[in-house]
Order: sequence, then C-alpha cells, then structure tokens
Amino acid sequence: MFVSLNWLKNYVDIDGISPDELAEKITKSGIEVEGIEYVAEKSTNVVIGYVESCEKHPNADKLNLCQVNVGNEVLQIVCGAPNVAHGQKVAVAKPGAVLPGNFKIKKAKLRGVESNGMICSLQELGVDEKFVPKDIADGIFVFPDHVEVGADATKELNLNDAILELGLTPNRSDALSMLGVAYEVAAILDLPIKLPDVEVNPSDGKASDKVSVLVEAQDLNPYYGAFVIENIEVGPSPLWMKNYLIAAGIRPINNVVDITNYVLLEYGQPLHAFDYDQFGSNEVVVRRAKDGEVIQTLDEQERKLSTDHLVITNGKDPVALAGVMGGANSEVSDQTKTVLLEAAYFSPAAVRTSSKDHGLRSESSARFEKGVDPNRVQLAGLRACQLLSQYANGTVLSGVVEHDQLGKQEKTVKMNVSKVNDRLGTTISNEEAADILRKLRFEFQADGENFTVSIPTRRQDITIFEDMVEEIARIYGYDRLPYTLPQGASQAGGLTNYQLLKREVKRFLEGVGLSETITYSLTSDERANMLVSPEIKEVSVRPVRLAMPMSEDHSTLRLSILPELLASLGYNVARKQQNLAYYEVGTVFASQEEETTKQPDERLRVAGALTGTWLEQPWQQERKEVDFYLVKGIVEGLLSKLSVTAHVVQTKLDGLHPGRTAQLFVGETSIGFIGQLHPTLQKAFGLKDTYVFDLDLEFLFRVHEDEPSFEKIPRFPSVSRDIALVVEENIQAGKVQATIEEVGGPLLQDVQVFDVYQGEHLAKGKKSIAFNLLYLDPERTLTDEEVEESYQAILEAVKDKHQAELRG
Repeated sequence: MFVSLNWLKNYVDIDGISPDELAEKITKSGIEVEGIEYVAEKSTNVVIGYVESCEKHPNADKLNLCQVNVGNEVLQIVCGAPNVAHGQKVAVAKPGAVLPGNFKIKKAKLRGVESNGMICSLQELGVDEKFVPKDIADGIFVFPDHVEVGADATKELNLNDAILELGLTPNRSDALSMLGVAYEVAAILDLPIKLPDVEVNPSDGKASDKVSVLVEAQDLNPYYGAFVIENIEVGPSPLWMKNYLIAAGIRPINNVVDITNYVLLEYGQPLHAFDYDQFGSNEVVVRRAKDGEVIQTLDEQERKLSTDHLVITNGKDPVALAGVMGGANSEVSDQTKTVLLEAAYFSPAAVRTSSKDHGLRSESSARFEKGVDPNRVQLAGLRACQLLSQYANGTVLSGVVEHDQLGKQEKTVKMNVSKVNDRLGTTISNEEAADILRKLRFEFQADGENFTVSIPTRRQDITIFEDMVEEIARIYGYDRLPYTLPQGASQAGGLTNYQLLKREVKRFLEGVGLSETITYSLTSDERANMLVSPEIKEVSVRPVRLAMPMSEDHSTLRLSILPELLASLGYNVARKQQNLAYYEVGTVFASQEEETTKQPDERLRVAGALTGTWLEQPWQQERKEVDFYLVKGIVEGLLSKLSVTAHVVQTKLDGLHPGRTAQLFVGETSIGFIGQLHPTLQKAFGLKDTYVFDLDLEFLFRVHEDEPSFEKIPRFPSVSRDIALVVEENIQAGKVQATIEEVGGPLLQDVQVFDVYQGEHLAKGKKSIAFNLLYLDPERTLTDEEVEESYQAILEAVKDKHQAELRG
C-alpha cells in the first residue's frame, strides 16, 4: 500500500511531523514501513506561467515562439511541444531552475532566437512515464484555469509529496485504504480524524426504474448495490485527484474511472462503472458462470469460465468477472452518458479462485480477497456518486437498487486488564487501557478491569482476547514493554552425539578440501529418480510428489542429493569456475507406498561431487586431476574417522561410468557408492569428468563405535616386506589384499598396493600387483623367522585362492 502524506493530511493533521518520524512510529506500532519515496526529485524555480501568445518560430517548422507571463515578468520561450497554445497555463522552468537529474536551465539561442526558460512536461518534472495521462504523454502539461500565475508549480502538481510504502500482513486489510491508515495514524499520534462528508443530492428519477438486481449465487454475493448516474460528461479528472492517484501508483484515465479508483483507495471498497447504454439490458444478474462460457475482459483477452467463477451478467451474457475485472463490451468510454455503478461484497474465496485461475491480480481483487468493511460498501458507492455529480456533472438517480443479506453487526470481545498485564508483563491501569481504546476509536463498556469491547467492522482481524492484547501492546508501545532476565538455575546447552557426529563429518570433508552446499530438497520428476543409491531403491517404491507444487522444477521430494548438487556444479562451471569440490549433508525421502498417505521416511546421507584439477603446483609443473582413487581415498578417510570398516565392490549403476563405479558394504549392508558420472549425464549437466560419492550417514552413525581409544607409540622397530604377484588381469587387487590380510596373522599391521604392471615382460592376459607388507609387534622386536612364516603363508594362500605366482 502506497500512502500519500499530502492525501493523508485531508483526514489527519500531520503537518508537525516529518515523513521519517511518522514512518518510525507506524513501524513501531506493528505495520512495517518498507520505504519512503517522493513523487519526483526536487525541482527549484519552477512556476505556473500563462501563455500570452504562441507563434511559429521564424526559422523552424516544428518550434513555437511563446510569450509567457510568470507573474512578475514575461519570458520569451521557444517550445517544441505539439500541444502548446495561446491561453494555456503551463509549468515554466525559469532561467536558473534545476530539474530532476540536476538538469540546469539557462538562457539559450534556438535557431537564432533567444529562449529564456523551458515549458515543461510531467516527465521533465520527474513524473514516471507510466503515470503520465496518455493525452499529454508527448507534450507539455496544461493546468486548469483556476491555478494562480506565478505560483509554485511543483506544489500544484503534488511533486513535493512523500510516499510511505506499507508492508502489510494479510490480516491488516483495514490499512488497504487511506481511511484505514488515517485511523491508524490518528491512534498512534492521538489526533482527531476528519472523515469525508458524503452528501448526495439525487434527482426525482429513481434508479429502480432503470435497473433491477437479481443475485442467484447468494452465498458468494451477500450484497450488491446498483447506482445510476445520468448526463455524465466524460473528461479529465480534477488536478488534485490526478495528483493523488499518481502518488498512489495509478495512472489517471478519465474522471469516471479515476473516481472509482480514488474511492477504492480512500475507502478500500472496489467499485465498477458500466456504460449503461452498452450494458445490454436493464437487469443485473449475479450468478456462477457456466462451463465453457467466454468473456472478453478489459485487457481484450478472451477468458474461458467454469462454474467456479462468479460473474455479473445482463441477464444473458457475462459483463464482468466479479471482483476481478470488467468486460470490454460495457467499458466506460468518451461517449458514455449514463453510468451503472456497482458497489458489492463478493466472497473472498470466489474472488481468489477467479483471480488465480485467470492470472489476474488487481487492486480490487487484492482487497476483496482479504475482506472489505461491510459497512463501507454502500457508503463507498454514495461517495462515488457525490464525486461523479461534482466532477462529471452527473445526475444521480435516487435510491440504490440492492440485494442485501450482508451481516453488518459489530463483534464484541471481552478483555480483562489484569490478564493483559500478565501476558505483557506490564502494569497498565484500567484508565490507560480505556485511553488506548479511545485512541483506537473502539466503543466499550467497562466494569472495573473487565472491558466489553465492540470491534468496528473495519477491523475484521480482531476476534479474540489475544487480538486485543496485541492492540493494547502496540498502541502502548512495544518499546515500553518491560524485560527481565531468566531467573533460577540454568544449564548451558550442549550438542547431542548425533549433532557432534554431523559436525565431525563436515569438519573432515572441509578439511580435505570440499566446500559445503545446501540445495533444495525438492527436485523435478526426472531428477528424482537419478543417481539413487541401491539401498534407497530397495526401500522406496517411488518418489513423493507434492499435491500442489509451485513449479515442476521443485515438485518432487528427492531420493538422492546428487542431482541438485550436480546442477549447482554445472551452474558454477558455466561461470568459468572449473575446479570444484562440493559436498552436502542432508536428508532424502523414501516412501514404501504407491499412494502416499503418511509422511515419507527421512534418511540422512552425505554426498559429494568433484571435477577439474584437485592439486596444482605451477613451479614444479605438477598437476593432479580429480579421479576415482582420489574420491575413494576421501571416502575411506571419512569411514576411518567414524571407525567403520567397509569393503569396495565393483558394480554398475544407472547414470555412472560402467568401468569406474563401486558399491560400498559394511558386512553385507550396502552403505552407498562412489564413481564417475556417465559421459552422457556429464554432458547433460554441462560438466567434464566428474566423480561423485553418496553414503548412508544414518547407518554409519548407528554402527559408529563411540568409545574413546588410545594406542601407544610403538617402541620397537617394524619390518617391511614387498611382494609382487602375477595374476590373471581380471583378478581385483582388493580381493587379493583381503586374502593377504586374512592369513597374514596378528603381526601384519598394514597392507598397501603400490604398483600394478602389465607389459612385455609378462604373459598376455596377466598383470603384476605389488604389495607392501608392514609387520609390527608393539611389545617386542620381531624375528626374521616370524616374518618369513607369515610371508610364506601369504604366498600359499594367494596361490590357492587366486592362482597367483611370485614374480621373479
């Protein structure tokens, strides 16, 4: 809501307070002021001038030579505007004036003729193009005759007006009107409020002779009032009204449309003006639309309707989408002579449905959706009739033709001052509570500390005691509420083991060089089934889709963290970031039901994605690209940190490279996978070689041994032996290593692969795998015989199990 302070001054005397001060007070009372703007940048030395003569420039066809009276002198000004003419009152920037954008006006010669100043358009005075009336968009602004020559033009054009932008919460629909804001400001500043004096002098003719009203959908339209105004003269609105509409962000059109918009902003009650002669009948029928029915709205779009939509009809065809937008066939035009004015109360749900289905959001629909004041509906119609009579020379027919089943009674809320103080921690007296209710202009009856408060219908957000507590608190002043420190024994908070382990995982991954990301838990249908770990596939029938997704890209709960992680990787690679290593700790959502009727099972996982160069030493000309073994090493390091032993099994998974993918197991339980993305998937995400991992943290935390342990630094020397074994090329080194560890005995502390060879010195189909064996006894020095015994047992075992031979 944009609030013009010059407009607000018509209702509340705020001359003694600055815009910044007022904004602060309104914000402190519960309605946030999101910004303060001005209608235009400040201009200086711009006055109203009278064009005494206007002749063609002697040396230019498109320029005019004007003599302009500015009050204390007559200036000769060369003007190129197409609409400048003798007898006009115009805005004149005198020599020395400064216009918005620091544009300084000086005396000049144009085509050999002296020009002393400039006749200005609204755009040149700083008014936004979109608010300039179409008839003067390409020319200068012409004032009405009543303005005084020599007066300050910026004041007459309201260019000195400050605009407060209110950020309203959905419950404060009362502040969607100037009168609602006036009530609020008057309560905050404890000032009187001046309401418009609505007085209509109707003719002898009756509106009921011209029109009838029938409401078939009474549940959606409890009140409909029709006013008839004859002898309308469509033309420009008065200057003050144009100024206020521009300040509120609405472009002036003509006096009829502008008056309905003005009343909309003043009272918060939407109105609609039909051209009576184009309406099509003398009968107004409000009903639900028929399936497939079509209406052409004011924006010249044809819209297909259904029975969910409420329409205004002429008894046969729709002429308006109720509360949203009128039809093009009955639009007010320059030829309109009789206006049928609608003032109605439509169901917020019905208006919301129509607005949402047709993508039409308007000032009117926004107010109907939040709820309008039932006691202002007819009053707003009368106010518009008054203005149409004054500024469009209309003749208002007596009476209003209406359908009225609208409840207008005020609600009552009981309030106890002691209970209010208990909630707020205050010591507000009965007298102070009564004074706050007086400022709010709430009628009440008091019996000691018990108050029965009548809530005005303009404040539909107040229904219960807690609402009254909020009203008392905000007018009393949130900054005046007392505060206390917690009393009694207290205990500092701590982290659970689960939280500590999560932090430990993050600390490790960041320590090895990965950066944390946080991606959406919602993804698209396509990505939801991408790169899902085998153990998740086993327990999830299908991904869980939202019933009402906001977009298809975020419509389905993820089964894997990786797709959105890869999307983030691709986004950054597209912006010239080539060397990236990301991880994320988050949940995936598994459901075992075809039709989800209960919450899906949330599983904590950690996933990572790496691409580009991992390590680079330009001076030594060393460069290490990300590869499978780097990712495997990171995963093994993390598992070691969690004191978990896992074994790796080569596998094939959808979306991953068939020769560079492995599944991880703890015992017989799958805990995730590591591997390179399949080239086609890499291309889809705009990536080069990219390696990923995905682990089940939920399971790893469950099997994690949390008991602290300590190993003494060994005092005795270790013995290192190398062994090179020739095996079939399809034999996996991991399986050979597992055999060595199994039979090596308690003295064998570590086994590492340090070389794999295939070449001319080996038979075809063979390969050599070299292992380093580390022997150690922390309590004594080993003998050669003990090491040799283990060494020979290993040779026997690998020969029997893998047909391995010692390489000579």
